[in-house]
Amino acid sequence: MAGLTQPFDVLVIGGGNAGLCAAITARRAGARVLVLESATKDFRGGNSRHTRDIRYMHEAATNYVTGRYSKEEFWEDLRQVTGGETNELLTRLTIQASEDLGDWMPANGVRWQKPLRGTLHLAKSNLFMLGGGKAMMNAYYETASRLGVEIAYETEVSELKMCDGGFLSACCNGGRREIQAKALVVASGGFEANIPWLKEYWGDAADNFIIRGTKHNQGRMLKELLDHGAKPVGDPRGCHAVALDARAPKFDGGIVTRLDSVPFGIVVNKEVKRFYDEGEDFWPKRYAIWGGLIARQPDQIAYSIVDAKALPRFMPSVFPPIEAESIPELASALGLDSSALATAVSEFNQAVRPGAFDPGILDNCRTEGIDPPKSHWARPIDSPPYYGYPLRPGITFTYLGVTIDEQARVIMQDERAAKNIFAAGEIMAGNILRKGYLGGFGLTIGAVFGRIAGREAARFACA
Repeated sequence: MAGLTQPFDVLVIGGGNAGLCAAITARRAGARVLVLESATKDFRGGNSRHTRDIRYMHEAATNYVTGRYSKEEFWEDLRQVTGGETNELLTRLTIQASEDLGDWMPANGVRWQKPLRGTLHLAKSNLFMLGGGKAMMNAYYETASRLGVEIAYETEVSELKMCDGGFLSACCNGGRREIQAKALVVASGGFEANIPWLKEYWGDAADNFIIRGTKHNQGRMLKELLDHGAKPVGDPRGCHAVALDARAPKFDGGIVTRLDSVPFGIVVNKEVKRFYDEGEDFWPKRYAIWGGLIARQPDQIAYSIVDAKALPRFMPSVFPPIEAESIPELASALGLDSSALATAVSEFNQAVRPGAFDPGILDNCRTEGIDPPKSHWARPIDSPPYYGYPLRPGITFTYLGVTIDEQARVIMQDERAAKNIFAAGEIMAGNILRKGYLGGFGLTIGAVFGRIAGREAARFACA
């Protein structure tokens, strides 16, 4: 911090995907830009360093995607997972503006890899970064540095000073430094790592949540903006939450702790009861509902049960499954009632109707006469050895955020746009995501609105 000199045109708070897209764009527009990143250099990038793919609109197959993904197909996928609870104007803007990400990101150092095969069902709609999110963030930081963007690590903003809905300065590291800028871009994520704040909405259940990403997403800038009169958007309990291996660390376990076994077996709670359709739809459309489902179960714990023929069908977790030669033995190893699990598996097996199993389509392998049903990929669990995974809610990011407009300007409670405050990424994702999720879409929102925020902030600052 000591080496930084003022004045700055654009201050960016947050050093993840959205923040760096904003910084690079603002710098290319001629602004002098400073990025404040609360993490150390080794852990820079927030949740973005745990990602691996981004969803984008495109009109034809390429070397990196297998087919066309039109704006209407994109919109329909989002409409289905959100139930229509979205700002359609901003959502369609995001979809349209995503079209050039396949070129813009490589122009700023990102490299793509060939499409993946298997049951992810993302090869047509999503681009995968070679080296994943860590490589993407390293590329962005290298580009930003080459362009002359200044970066301050281990710099946490504790307070925003504002007047009449406009940004004046940011107080950092407990008030030991105050930084002024003509325009502000807030890209500092949600509040998922702030357990006391989560408990305001979830109660003691939040103590059992695992945070997939960075511990730095405490929501301080979200709270500052709301306290200064920004208009909130989104459900405070809403979040992107997946089924995570219960053995994962509390913070920063990343994508490898996610479990993709759910569609290929059954899931029971601690009372050994199934509670949702494990085969409702393709995994990229439905995996993000399972965190919330498990969060509503007793003690926020559940168990994925599969057999030997299912094990090769999904990506393995970083933690090995718990294995047994019989269902009662597996139950005992998982700490479940042996007779209850044997009964649950037997009832499920009896309800399975013959069909042509195909994990690449919505097949006709289903159940009858059991509640909840399993709509697709239902096969008897009858091939030893048997495997079990303990599941916890894995919170990726929260949906409570600040309202923005098409220029990424923060909207205040009096409906006026803040003249020089812009937001991008998870802190404004609730405008688009009120519930549900599509694989790779968080990065899309961050990249699209990061670039918009950077462009508009530079335009204001350099006018």
